[in-house]
Amino acid sequence: MSTELPARRRTVLRGAALASVAGAAGAGLTACGAKKSGSSDGPTAATDLGAATQVPVGGARIFREDKVVVSQPTQGSFKAFSAVCTHQGCVLDSVDGTTVSCPCHGSQFDAETGAVVQGPATRALPTVKVAEAGGRLTAG
Repeated sequence: MSTELPARRRTVLRGAALASVAGAAGAGLTACGAKKSGSSDGPTAATDLGAATQVPVGGARIFREDKVVVSQPTQGSFKAFSAVCTHQGCVLDSVDGTTVSCPCHGSQFDAETGAVVQGPATRALPTVKVAEAGGRLTAG
């Protein structure tokens, strides 16, 4: 004969409720902290971005589909960085002068250096190779 007492209905329901809340919270944290599947830190092969004139002198442009941001600090001098936020992997979506911003949590980066201007991101954007030839930009 067993000496264990049967679980009370209240105990069983409380345990089920706690397990449900813990599971939902864990799933939310996983989704928020994980890098989006299929995302990369920019082009993995040489990618034609188009005309170099798309990037203003003293400004920047985000090429969202290619996940790269290109700046032109001085005429004919181009710098490129991944357009994937180092905080949680969202693709940057806006440019104000040479500051590029992430729509997910508000991180901002300097498009000429890749440095963090405003968190929550703490790591700079990774550099991407960029070349200009015949008036066209190639990244990767």
